[in-house]
Parts: sequence; structure tokens; C-alpha cells
Amino acid sequence: MSAKDVFHNAVRLALEKDGWLITADPLIFIVDTIEFRIDLGAERLLGAEKEGQKIAVEIKSFLGKSAISEFHTALGQTLNYRSILRTEEPDRILYLAISYEIYTAFFLKPVIQDIIGEHNLKLLIFEGSKQEIVLWKE
Repeated sequence: MSAKDVFHNAVRLALEKDGWLITADPLIFIVDTIEFRIDLGAERLLGAEKEGQKIAVEIKSFLGKSAISEFHTALGQTLNYRSILRTEEPDRILYLAISYEIYTAFFLKPVIQDIIGEHNLKLLIFEGSKQEIVLWKE
């Protein structure tokens, strides 16, 4: 079993505060005998008669020595998970959850913005100490 990210509980609580129901912790898929573990699965109803939104959230702390190395890992993992979701649960949207601090210090750099755009990454930016979602980036 893989270890939970240091911000796992903060993101989970932030999603719950934002009206999301956590449906999986972790969200697990087994494909060709390989286990894929996305940190969280969540759902939110859009209205009494409407079908809800489904998301999957991969949480990354970026606490290592090299932000670019952490980014390479997060990008690869996110792209792999998005491929798995496309076949296993195509109605679920994948978000990469990062702290507001790493978002402003690293993710707003033009080259990183270009890469995010090229790969159409969706970001959930959170404030860990407040356990709140700051921004959803589509």
C-alpha cells in the first residue's frame, strides 16, 4: 500500500467543506493485473433531479528538493491515471491537487503553464492550513 500524501487529509476536508461527498479513499482500479490508486474519488449532486459530477483527485505536496523533478512525476502519474479513467470511468474528471504555495511559486511560470495547457491538466489549488479550496483551474 502506498503512503498518503502529507496534504491528503487537508484536501479531503477541503473537498467536504466545498460540498463534495468522498466516495473512495483511495479510488482503485485494477487493469491487466496492475493496481492504480488515485488518492480520492468524490461526487457532488448538481440538483435534486440532475446527475452529479464525479471527480478523481491526485494530491501532490511538492516537498522534495527539486520542483521540476516532482512535476515530472506528478505529470506522468496524472497522464497515466487520466488514461485509466478514460476507459474505466469516463464520466469522472481527474484533478491534480497542489497547494497554493507551490501554485504561485512554480506552476505560474510560463513554461509550466505551457506544459499544463499542452496536456490539458486540471488543477485543484488548496490552502492546507485552512483546509480550503482556493481555485479550480480547468
